[in-house]
Amino acid sequence: MALNNDIVLSRLQEKFPDAIREAYINFDQLNIEIDPVHNAAILRFLKEDEEMNFNYLTDLTAVHMPEQARKEIGVIYHIHNLYDNYRLRLKAWIPESEPVIATASSIWLGANWMERETYDNFGVRFDGHPDLRRILNVDHMEIFPLLKQYPLEDSSRDDKDDRFFGR
Repeated sequence: MALNNDIVLSRLQEKFPDAIREAYINFDQLNIEIDPVHNAAILRFLKEDEEMNFNYLTDLTAVHMPEQARKEIGVIYHIHNLYDNYRLRLKAWIPESEPVIATASSIWLGANWMERETYDNFGVRFDGHPDLRRILNVDHMEIFPLLKQYPLEDSSRDDKDDRFFGR
């Protein structure tokens, strides 16, 4: 039987009853928010279980939502069961003060560089990653450019007329 939202959600709730925080449909795709402590176990189950068979990690990235206290950084996994052509999005929220989550590089080899990119841009440390270092930015850079901690514009500039920018 082909996978569907009900099957995937019920299997995960059955196998990890305390790890599923929220589930909802967005643009016809099931989104599941998980406890970050269980991310590696959930991802391994989704890949290795014969019925689930999520054999392809499409993307791994992060988002920064500084207004969400103690869960400012969301680590996002897009996974795909190629046999049933079924896609799933998992989100694990972690605190900006301690942005650490288990690596998925031992589950999907392709996660290696995606995790390095996520580390480089957001500062998320993937526990157990074999070579977590910057991949896009210079090694001596002390900031993580996609964290919303810096102003978008230089406030010291007085040579701009906001009328031209729709403000």
